[in-house]
Amino acid sequence: MRAFWEHGYHETSVEDLVEATGVRPGSLYNTFRGGKRELFLGSLQRYSKLVVPEKMGALERPGASVGELRAYFDGLVEDLMSAEGRMGCLMVNTAMELAADDSEVAGVIRGHIGRLERNATRALRNAKRRGEVSKDVRPAAKATQLMATAMGLMVVGKTNPGREVLETIVDTAFAELR
Repeated sequence: MRAFWEHGYHETSVEDLVEATGVRPGSLYNTFRGGKRELFLGSLQRYSKLVVPEKMGALERPGASVGELRAYFDGLVEDLMSAEGRMGCLMVNTAMELAADDSEVAGVIRGHIGRLERNATRALRNAKRRGEVSKDVRPAAKATQLMATAMGLMVVGKTNPGREVLETIVDTAFAELR
């Protein structure tokens, strides 16, 4: 997973995978009959199970609200302040590299985006019920916009534009919630 995350699918060689796993090429192909692609799809699943919940934090909890949604975005900004964080999100990186040409990968990415949108929608519905956001907010539509903003933030963040730029993007996205 880490090798694909650092280098992308096309730039990760079988030698990189052998080095990362400690498994010989023959054993790698015996275990993953679909080769590099099967290993990559498995890496996306592993990322979804291990990394995504860590990044989403409390936003995945049923009682999440606008505070948890904002914390998710603040966490993205914080991550993007480090070289390791600027590796970005494996799902976003994969969307840029492969989704246009690989329908199976595009489906995995759509599933990831759907997960983000469902959590954001739920948080916004909770916030609206609690009076934490404007009654005019349309939770599902705003969640879609916020998740597109999150994806864009991760792309822009790769260029190391500085905290102020990233915070301005987030502040602007959240401005209409007040």
